[in-house]
Amino acid sequence: MELIFVHGALVRDGQWWWQPTADLLQERTGIRSRAVALPSCGEVSPDQIAGGLAADAAALRTELDDVDSAIVVGHSYGGTVIAEAGRHPAVAHLLYASSYLPDTGQSQGMIMSGESDPVSIGDNGDGTLRLSGYDRASFGSRFLQDADAASQQEAWERVTAQAATAFLTPTTAAGWQGVDSTYLVCTQDLSTSVELQRFHAARATRWVDLPTGHHPFITRPDLVTAQIQALLEQS
Repeated sequence: MELIFVHGALVRDGQWWWQPTADLLQERTGIRSRAVALPSCGEVSPDQIAGGLAADAAALRTELDDVDSAIVVGHSYGGTVIAEAGRHPAVAHLLYASSYLPDTGQSQGMIMSGESDPVSIGDNGDGTLRLSGYDRASFGSRFLQDADAASQQEAWERVTAQAATAFLTPTTAAGWQGVDSTYLVCTQDLSTSVELQRFHAARATRWVDLPTGHHPFITRPDLVTAQIQALLEQS
């Protein structure tokens, strides 16, 4: 069993975001973790942001082809990547953190359009999008208000542009359907509303409330690891 992490939108270096939980998880269970490099965030070709949702989903499928059994964790946009990747025989369980389980035909932009206080995203004019109007302080207070200042700074350094097609392309599959899944509702999240989280959590097999902001795997790796341990005990 391995764990594959699919990070959210408009950031890079998924392994950094997941590492606090990866370290604790390996210490307690021996499970190794890896993060998917998303082409739409320039992680496959550092000098080129290429592809979109389809390319990101293909990257996830490639990672899954390399393992016999995996727990796949989707954070935020990562849940839409999981949906587009479709069913894969290596997936033993899906774990979502403040994420989405979209129907076929829904784009990331469509999902986010229902937010009452949406994250501000700007157009770079070159086929990519960016977080708009944020600096380190406002980014930290919106996305990582429960993290320390050093983590907020390191996170801010990993904010990046992303291909617009990651947001605009409708999904062609709903890879979460028919797969055992757990949704972690982040009840102190100031980025994705709890109302939208609960809407998508209702589509999972089960859901659990965590008293965290948008990135529980950074701020409360103990809680996330405990949920994964519970999944392992059930299998």
